Amino acid sequence: MQDHEQYFESNRQAWNLRTEIHKTSAFYDVEQWKNGGNSLTAIELKELGNDVSGKKMLHLQCHFGQDTMSWARLGAEVTGCDLSDKAIDYARQLAGELNIPAQFVCCNVYDLPENLDERFDIVFTSYGTIGWLPDLDRWAGVIDHFLRPGGFFYIAEFHPVVWMFDEEMTAFKYPYHNSGVIETDNTGSYADRYADISYKDYGWNHSLSEVVNSLARRGMRIEFLNEYPFSPFDCFSNTVKGDDGNYRIRGLEGIIPMVYSLKAIKP
Repeated sequence: MQDHEQYFESNRQAWNLRTEIHKTSAFYDVEQWKNGGNSLTAIELKELGNDVSGKKMLHLQCHFGQDTMSWARLGAEVTGCDLSDKAIDYARQLAGELNIPAQFVCCNVYDLPENLDERFDIVFTSYGTIGWLPDLDRWAGVIDHFLRPGGFFYIAEFHPVVWMFDEEMTAFKYPYHNSGVIETDNTGSYADRYADISYKDYGWNHSLSEVVNSLARRGMRIEFLNEYPFSPFDCFSNTVKGDDGNYRIRGLEGIIPMVYSLKAIKP
């Protein structure tokens, strides 16, 4: 675990660097979002959008809170958590500026039970989150801890097949299953590939079976598991944009899954 703490600290610093780039990026388009925009994708709006009004929602690994506060605009009572202190500082700034009732907690998701004493109707996470966590059993324990009986967990996430590719998205490089930490040297960001930042990442790949089984071992009932052959975001190399506005790997359009979503209910 000591090694993991070093990985987490390096990742925190990396996300602090990214946050400064993301705040002004076209990818996040904060100014448009401030003027009433919604940062959620069609996937989670379709599968979850009718279920949030009047509900208490916990958003794990929320970055600077755009999605968190988008749920608040749809009527949820929201709390966001993230490892990056720069991201949480900016989330709080935005919430104050826009008068959006949202609470934000800065800590590693594993440490959240020691930093927040509440229970929620919904626990939510999305897009590029669980790959920063080495142990999904511990992650599922956090979800279970915060969900009230009858509440549910929802995740929309990039499919583990996507994380098998090399950086150019032209060949498989990484294992499908969790085979230990993956160390990566990076420059720029998915939101601005030419940004003048460099940093080291530490991540872990997680198969669908690992995700499902970690929740099932907590006694949660899987209501659905959906897979989609596209990404709502242009955050990978070698993509083409479809007529539907979504992105696919060039030459693999309609062949591989790129996103999955899952809903699990706590009895």
